[in-house]
Amino acid sequence: MADHRLVDEDYRRLLDLRTGLRRFLHWSESQARLAGLTPAQHQLLLVVRGLESDPGPTIGDVADALVLRHHSAVELVQRAVAAGLLTRAPDRDDGRVVRLALSLDGRNALERLSALHLEELERLGSTLRRAWEGLDGRDGTSGKRR
Repeated sequence: MADHRLVDEDYRRLLDLRTGLRRFLHWSESQARLAGLTPAQHQLLLVVRGLESDPGPTIGDVADALVLRHHSAVELVQRAVAAGLLTRAPDRDDGRVVRLALSLDGRNALERLSALHLEELERLGSTLRRAWEGLDGRDGTSGKRR
């Protein structure tokens, strides 16, 4: 930090970036609720789809991606299964492991929400890019410019 003193523009960029991210997250949560999902369910569906592969993500994968404790991820998954958004199945090779997949309802809800989110990110792109400029040229550990 000794090599670079923060200037007013640094603080403005940080504020713009944080404000833009918070506005996007608030908008995203509202869109999830309008679609009949909780924001946590929306995030869960996105994790399951984003990590979708054969044989599918585990509850541990979900916990890691959502930065949740394992038991919290289990509860979230149980509620999503009860709501018809996800399915659970034992792993083919290790029956102790549970694999997750989107149900048809979960897949349809996520597809609609994801299309809206991509449109919103395109709309916000230039604003967030401007806020990010200059921040990506810093050393992440010390705040020094590279």
